[in-house]
Amino acid sequence: AAATQLDREAQRLGALLESARARSRSSGVAVRWQAVAGGFRFDGLAAEALPSRWLDASTQAQAPALLVLGPDPIIGRQSVLLTAGGRSLRVATDGIGPFSVVGEGP
Repeated sequence: AAATQLDREAQRLGALLESARARSRSSGVAVRWQAVAGGFRFDGLAAEALPSRWLDASTQAQAPALLVLGPDPIIGRQSVLLTAGGRSLRVATDGIGPFSVVGEGP
C-alpha cells in the first residue's frame, strides 16, 4: 500500500507541475514550486489554484527545495525526490519534455 501511495503521489506531482508550467507560460508570470512542511506551494499562482498538500502525510520532498516552472518554454533540467515508507521516486524533466516519474531515487 505504501509503494502504491508513493506512486500516486509522484504521478500527481508530475501532473501538478505540468499544470503550473502551462499556467506560467500562458500568463507570462513566473511560477515556482517549493516544498514546505506538510506539503508544497506554487508561488506565482493564486493560493487556491492548485493543491498544496500531499495525499499521504508521510510523503516528503527532498532537495532541491525550489523548482522554476516558467514562463519560458524551456526551463532547464529539474527534479524532485519524493520519499515515503523507506522508498523514493524521482519526478523530473529535461526542461523540454513534461515532468514524469523517472524511477527510483536517488
